[in-house]
Amino acid sequence: MSIENRIEATAKNIEGKIQEVVGEITGNPNDKAEGKAKQAEARVRHGVENLKDEVKKAID
Repeated sequence: MSIENRIEATAKNIEGKIQEVVGEITGNPNDKAEGKAKQAEARVRHGVENLKDEVKKAID
């Protein structure tokens, strides 16, 4: 488990949420879509870290 990777993923998720809200407020569909994409990327990063944790537990 890499704490740094989890922190980066959480930061990316927050950044995406903010960008999505800004897109909704301003009516900019590109910002909204980019925000959702960043949130999806963060979910993938968290999933990778969870998988790493599970593999490590199985090996130990």
